[in-house]
Amino acid sequence: MPTPPVRPLDLTDDRTARAVHRIGLAAYAVEAELIGFDGIPALGESLADLRARPLRWLGAMSSEGSEGAEGAVAGFLAWEETPPGEPVRLDRLCVDPARFRRGIASLLLRHALTELFAGRVVEVTTGAANAPAVTLYERLGFVRGADFSPVPGLTMASFRRRG
Repeated sequence: MPTPPVRPLDLTDDRTARAVHRIGLAAYAVEAELIGFDGIPALGESLADLRARPLRWLGAMSSEGSEGAEGAVAGFLAWEETPPGEPVRLDRLCVDPARFRRGIASLLLRHALTELFAGRVVEVTTGAANAPAVTLYERLGFVRGADFSPVPGLTMASFRRRG
């Protein structure tokens, strides 16, 4: 299977925004099952809420599906721009559950770390019980920091890496 191309995503495009929203909801539903917590904020996010977030978006595109030759969004990474010298904080990394276990999350993270965030500190959090995400971050050289509980019933793991 060929490596999907990676490109910036424009959420002002309706089709792109709907795809990102659909994938995010589906991926966070899987995470909610894995961590036993269904209060993940992104699960209640409307399309308008998603578009209003001050985030930059990077997508992995797949030629599978009926979206046309330019491809469909298979997964995405989003972050908020921070000033030079401050850590980049990843907001979300989601893959369409129909495309799990194909290296899409690794592809997006590797691309971002080498092409976008080279030399910068990158921080991310995930549900501590989300074993696939924890394994991915550790495999890509992120160092696990302290776990924390933002709300009762939820334990989050924090990770940090120099890009």
